[in-house]
Amino acid sequence: MAFDGITTKSIVSELNKFILGGKINKVFEPNKNEIILGIYNNGKNYALNCSISVDNYRINLTTKSKPNPYNAPNFCMLLRKHLIGGKIKNISMHGLERIVIIDLECYNELNDLTVKKLIIELMGKHSNIILLNDNGVIIDSLRHLDSSSNSTRDILPAHLYEFPEVSKLDFLKIRNFDEFYAHSCNLETLDSGISSTFNGISKLLIQSILEETQTENIVNKENLEKVYNYLVDCIAKPVYFRDYNKDFTLTLQQNTQDTSVPYLNYFIDDFYISKENNLEFKNYRNTVLKLVEGTLKKITKKLKNINAKLKECEDKDKFQLYGELITANMYKYKEFDNDYIEVENYYDSNNLVKIPVDKHISPSKNAKNYYKKYNKLKNALEIVNKQKAETIEELDYIETIIFSLENAKDVIDVEEIYSEIKENELFFSKKFKLSQNIKTSKMKNKNKKVDKEYIPIEYKIEDYTFLVGKNNKQNDYLSTKVMRSHDLWFHTKDIHGSHGVLITKNTEPSIDVIIRCAQIVAYYSKARLSSNVPVDYTLGKYVKKPSSSKPGFVIYTNNSTINVNPHS
Repeated sequence: MAFDGITTKSIVSELNKFILGGKINKVFEPNKNEIILGIYNNGKNYALNCSISVDNYRINLTTKSKPNPYNAPNFCMLLRKHLIGGKIKNISMHGLERIVIIDLECYNELNDLTVKKLIIELMGKHSNIILLNDNGVIIDSLRHLDSSSNSTRDILPAHLYEFPEVSKLDFLKIRNFDEFYAHSCNLETLDSGISSTFNGISKLLIQSILEETQTENIVNKENLEKVYNYLVDCIAKPVYFRDYNKDFTLTLQQNTQDTSVPYLNYFIDDFYISKENNLEFKNYRNTVLKLVEGTLKKITKKLKNINAKLKECEDKDKFQLYGELITANMYKYKEFDNDYIEVENYYDSNNLVKIPVDKHISPSKNAKNYYKKYNKLKNALEIVNKQKAETIEELDYIETIIFSLENAKDVIDVEEIYSEIKENELFFSKKFKLSQNIKTSKMKNKNKKVDKEYIPIEYKIEDYTFLVGKNNKQNDYLSTKVMRSHDLWFHTKDIHGSHGVLITKNTEPSIDVIIRCAQIVAYYSKARLSSNVPVDYTLGKYVKKPSSSKPGFVIYTNNSTINVNPHS
């Protein structure tokens, strides 16, 4: 569900329980959309995350650390100046609007006790974090807004702060069901109608209530009363969150979690951190995938040109024949009168053959030109065939990269793949730059060794350990560093996929273990959705990696093949 007014109220209620009376001892600004306040209260340290991201706006206690810029931004420095040492006296909301007001007792430059307010407005693209003095005047804000930015208010230093105008009804001012019914009886549907009539109540919340109370989305007195009573309970009682179709929703069911920790806040924290990580992963993977697919398009075009050149080389023998026939018939011509001549082909039962010629040059020059073209294509054929083999190998390698990216599960997986391709000139041109919005730990630390972070997929099969690589780098790591000569190596036959290594500890595994390993390797291949997939396996001593070969490429001998159905 959306982070609406009811959700905000539940979070604020818990914040009052855990951090009210606490002192602010740290302020961080990890990015342009977030402020994190370090708070010490009752012998415990808390971190209050205030995010005004358009898609993930929220306020909640967090346990997740985030990297901070080397130099603190101006607004962060201003908050440190005014808030560090300040005591939290009250945390409240503006009605059911997603506006959280934190009252703080702070000392000014003259060591006088003053009250400042930190306003966290959670309103989608209009979200903001604003610091006010004791007269309600804006000291500064994370975002400066005025009429030029299509704002209805001026959020600028030295301006008096005003709450945003509200066009919806305040549910907290509804005194009873009859008044609620009077405002709701003419709505078309419950979910859209109630959310567009009353502030702080989202459409997703109403849909959740309808499911929770097994109520149809039809406007009548009975259904409205069920929804009204549930909303009243949400406001009056503690509510809890639960998972719901990759989203979260509220429930009035009894909480079974440990009440000594801010469960609601941590639930929201886990939900949004997971959402942000997933978004970062998708953006990162798509950026790298765009680079790889651009290279694939370029190499595919190169192969097309090579095939066209090869087709041209197929005519080389014809040009040799033309040169020989012109030379053999040169006694008949001192010069050519037309653009072609017809002569007998003594290689084809003396049938006439039509030969294009250049009448502006001598017959011997025409013959010489045809011999020259023949020799040129003959020499080119060898070079182009070699180029074609190399290009096909490059395309095959790019396909393995795409396969790895499609099967990547998190940012670390994509980092390993990117660390591989950035070492290969095949993928980079002066026009390409990796998105500057993607900042990962490995990209910031170029000297960090990747090998120690290789974490292949691990399976326990009876008493054996079976390891599966997730990309070319991991495949190399398994096949060249982890595997011993007596271990078993697995790979799908002539199909892109992961390398698998069964750690045998110098024992002979049963056929059931071998079949299970083959099933796993088939699952981590492009044949995942197929059946009866052939999988090769052999001892580690028969697997070799040629010098200077591309990552993930090995040669193997003395192998056996088994056909299995993929299964993870």
